[in-house]
Amino acid sequence: QVQLVESGGGLVQPGGSLRLSCAASRSITSIYAMGWYRQAPGKPRELVANITTLGRTDYAHSVKGRFTISRDIAKNMVSLQMNSLKPEDTALYYCNVRLHSSRDIWGQGTQVTVSS
Repeated sequence: QVQLVESGGGLVQPGGSLRLSCAASRSITSIYAMGWYRQAPGKPRELVANITTLGRTDYAHSVKGRFTISRDIAKNMVSLQMNSLKPEDTALYYCNVRLHSSRDIWGQGTQVTVSS
């Protein structure tokens, strides 16, 4: 079974930057989109950003202009560059792959903490 392995989380001060990366353990076929979701304590999981195989991107309103998603199609990898981080960006960030069948594959999550 394919696994998604995330990296790049950590502790950063407000205004700082982090880059999250996610790689699949093996090739995945029939991908519709790859992206990132996040979940803060006591809140539902929410979409941060995703990118389709055609290159269309969607961002949560709260991160537009600060976060940039990119992908390497050949390597089944997706990255999220996060700049100008705010304390409200603190959450567990999950990598997601959505297939054309609407099946979702999830990573284990990587913690991002923005605090001084």
